[in-house]
Amino acid sequence: MPENSISLTPTEWNLMECLWESAPRTGREATEYLKKRVGWSRSTTLTLLRRMTEKGIIRCEEIDGLKAYSPLVKREDAVMRETKDFLSRVYKGSVSMMMSSITKKLELTREEIDELYGILRQAEEAEK
Repeated sequence: MPENSISLTPTEWNLMECLWESAPRTGREATEYLKKRVGWSRSTTLTLLRRMTEKGIIRCEEIDGLKAYSPLVKREDAVMRETKDFLSRVYKGSVSMMMSSITKKLELTREEIDELYGILRQAEEAEK
């Protein structure tokens, strides 16, 4: 599925985290996972599994007579789309405005600062 077409609701993110953590998962395994983590009922989970299969976000296949579900969207692709949407919506697409806001309001550790410098150095190298 192309990254541009990925748009997950907060509810869908819960189910995708379940499948990204371990796939394939049966409906029962997904139900148990989501009941523990977010308190969903069996019918809520099964309904969401069906809808997301219909949308082409996850795949359903039969394994040993049981329906098993796997993600068709990579976590990295979904995160990238969500990040682009957030950056566009909140910071008008400006990475520097976002970083300025983050560094002014949060106390960054030395390790986080070093990590950010490393990311910038990689971006600079890739530009050459």
